[in-house]
Amino acid sequence: MSRLFVELYLDEDVSALVAKLLRVHGFTVQTTVEAGRQGAGDAEQLEYAVSCRHALLTHNWEDFVRLAQEYFAAGRKHYGIIIAARRPPHEIVRRLMIILNRMTADEMEDQIIYI
Repeated sequence: MSRLFVELYLDEDVSALVAKLLRVHGFTVQTTVEAGRQGAGDAEQLEYAVSCRHALLTHNWEDFVRLAQEYFAAGRKHYGIIIAARRPPHEIVRRLMIILNRMTADEMEDQIIYI
């Protein structure tokens, strides 16, 4: 089934303000706290995002690049990993909006994007 809008899952290190700001723009966003998944490991966080068909937003590039490589090697699909440099929430959202307004959820699949 084709999907148009990217839905996001925010890793625990991403400010909840990012979720609030994205929702103002009409995007579906879930935080780690909302999902009750605080303290889960990175592999578990990605697995949860995949189960929800959400792209994952994180600041943790090292672990998630490695996990994406493992998914690729195993022929497993993810719905996108967006790696944000640590910046103020408004700046992260500004950069994210450029991507979210140009890519569909289908185009985001198996991508790693740095913002």
